[in-house]
Amino acid sequence: MRPYPFTAVVGMPDLRLGLVLSAISPAIGGVLVRGEKGTAKSTMVRALAGLLPEVDVVEGCRFSCDPAAPDPNCPDAPHGTRAVRRPARLVELPVGAAEDRVIGSLNLERALTEGVTDFQPGLLAAAHRGLLYVDEVNLLHDHLVDTLLDAAAMGRATVEREGVSVSHAARFVLIGTMNPEEGELRPQLLDRFGLTVEVAASRDPEQRAEVIRRRLAYEADPDAFAARFEDTDAQLAAEIAAAQKLLPSVELSDDALRQIAEVCAAFEVDGMRADIVTARTAVAHAAWSGRTDVSTEDIRVAARLALPHRRRRNPFDAPGIDEEQLEQALRDAEPPEDPGPPDDDGPGSGSDAPAETPQGQQNDSGGEPGGGGSEQQSVGAGKPYRARMFRVAGLGEGAHGKRSRAVTDAGRTIGVRPPGTRAGRPHLVATVRAAAPHQRSRGRDGAGLVLRPSDLRFALREGREGNLVLFCVDASGSMGAKSRMREVKAAVLSLLLDAYQRRDKVGLVTFRAGAAELALPPTISVEAAAARLEGLPTGGRTPLAEGLLEAARVLRVEAVRDPRRRPLLVVVTDGRATSGADAVARSQQAADMLAGAGVASVVMDCETGRMRLGLAAELAARLGGEHVPLGEVAADTLATEVRRRAA
Repeated sequence: MRPYPFTAVVGMPDLRLGLVLSAISPAIGGVLVRGEKGTAKSTMVRALAGLLPEVDVVEGCRFSCDPAAPDPNCPDAPHGTRAVRRPARLVELPVGAAEDRVIGSLNLERALTEGVTDFQPGLLAAAHRGLLYVDEVNLLHDHLVDTLLDAAAMGRATVEREGVSVSHAARFVLIGTMNPEEGELRPQLLDRFGLTVEVAASRDPEQRAEVIRRRLAYEADPDAFAARFEDTDAQLAAEIAAAQKLLPSVELSDDALRQIAEVCAAFEVDGMRADIVTARTAVAHAAWSGRTDVSTEDIRVAARLALPHRRRRNPFDAPGIDEEQLEQALRDAEPPEDPGPPDDDGPGSGSDAPAETPQGQQNDSGGEPGGGGSEQQSVGAGKPYRARMFRVAGLGEGAHGKRSRAVTDAGRTIGVRPPGTRAGRPHLVATVRAAAPHQRSRGRDGAGLVLRPSDLRFALREGREGNLVLFCVDASGSMGAKSRMREVKAAVLSLLLDAYQRRDKVGLVTFRAGAAELALPPTISVEAAAARLEGLPTGGRTPLAEGLLEAARVLRVEAVRDPRRRPLLVVVTDGRATSGADAVARSQQAADMLAGAGVASVVMDCETGRMRLGLAAELAARLGGEHVPLGEVAADTLATEVRRRAA
């Protein structure tokens, strides 16, 4: 089946421009495409490969070396003189790919038996001089994302393992797509993408109808549909090729450089990568426009694509750019001989900056909720802080993260996996030890080992895993005093920030007014949890048993969906149970059930005042979990308390 034509995709001019500019100048650093599901992100990315010019490669080179300038350090060197031409590749990286599949691996059996370094290239080598596409890049393991972005920035991939050092060229256009509802990339990784584009489905009925019409026509007869757009795709491909040839001739004047620096300084971006990417993008846009000098319009377009994702001051901040601030920065940096206002009609204009709300905004509407009333009050969260870290005891095998100890394929080697287990990296010493006693019986009479597949041993490595942190929050009237609920929300928000940094999955159960509710099913989007927490209402009696039972139900369901991810239950309550008959007894039974299931738990004690009942501490004891007063959630508070007790 022929791929969907690039020019057949309806709308999304910003995405089209971002992809084209990255194809013209791969040094930009690729594109991150953010958008809701079903917006043709993947369709347009896959179609881009057909627009790229064909490449000349050395015949027989597995690393696609350029015949005009072959890589002297290529593992396949020395090269022959014959060249072949092939289309540019689009290499797709699956979310569940192993590290060896991405960077390549050493054939350990040949290394030991024949004494040769047989390096098997990975996806980075296959994508050299083409496109590397990662769908749902926000779900990719962090160490793989680091590997990808380092290679994209440096233009080389280096493998240092098992005593072997291999380096090869890896210059490609990195394109990632993601749905923000499923979680964000960490800011330091987000910054490594050159450009970012936000896409959304059109709300225009006529445009939506045209999308449906074209999709149905493509599915009915892909060849005939593609033929309709052959000429427009060919014309666009020719324009990209012409822009690539013009790119080295584009001049970036000192005035243009000052404008770029002024814009980046105005938006207070971290580091210098934003300035460099903006400059490269402006040069590419000038070449795309057929000019050899960079204009203010080129810088405007470049800033709209290169800066939105670099303005995030907080992990929960949405990417965006203030159009008025951009125009003011451009005007402030204009050279004296160009007094005219900037033109707003260029490609890439028209993006809207999302409204931003200060993280610490307070919502003080409404009166004080009563201890037993049913009124719904909503109190804003206080300012978050660095929270202490809570871990799940033992050794898990969950997804890569930074919270609890786990067996992973990255980390320090702590032993050898059982014989017959073929997972992770080979353990060279253990393999030699397994094969050595059998060399005489196998008739070894020369150099190298006589190796059998059963001799292979693989390293057991310990790293860190991400957990499921399920918050079970008491939102009853006893928690409803504004000052207390604001402090509670600040503590939970701080733990959410900690979960974001440690790559945890999070969920939110609330209980109030006689019932419990799953406010947010388990997700990697801690941004969604923070939004739900901000608008959490309070009031009514305290159905503690219902909250614990709902938390147990959620954990049972999630254990089936994601069995390797260990849970950590965080119960936020003062320990009171006042809803329904036998409320205390039912709460104790629910706690005993969770403890019997082996669920790791933390009880955040929200009780205040001089006369304290200590009910939250009793709940923690029944759960077999840790009891933490609300005032000791902050990391610096814990350190201060430890020093005080030591003194």
